[in-house]
Amino acid sequence: MKIHFDTYRPQYKTVFKELNIEWLNTYFYVEQHDEEVLSHPEKYILEPGGHILVALVDGGVAGVVALMPIEKDVYELTKMAVDKNARGLKIGQRLMEHCLAFAKEMNIQKLILYSNRKLENAIHIYRKFGFEEIPLEEGLPYERANIKMEKKL
Repeated sequence: MKIHFDTYRPQYKTVFKELNIEWLNTYFYVEQHDEEVLSHPEKYILEPGGHILVALVDGGVAGVVALMPIEKDVYELTKMAVDKNARGLKIGQRLMEHCLAFAKEMNIQKLILYSNRKLENAIHIYRKFGFEEIPLEEGLPYERANIKMEKKL
């Protein structure tokens, strides 16, 4: 299986949203913040200086992830989702490898992410790639978040 990576293009807008909505509805529910960001990725991710990365298998989108700017040189790794038909093929791990290499190329100094402890496989992958748990702050962007992690690049 050959995986190719691409950056956001308008033709990926629908699948970016669909993959994330499917994932959220499987494990949680779609929060207002999710709906806004996923419906308008240009406004909330790209225009402020963020990036959306896409994993392609056989020409189809198999996974997505976004890097959303938080402050200078600090980005949130967010909206990572893998097509349910491609799960178990290590697409998420390959996407994470690509995302980290991309972030280093962009001179991003630190990545943060919010997750939920019930997502044991995801937490395992984050730790495997060097993310460490840090304290949660007040006023979280996601109701479902009960863990915050960071990785200095």
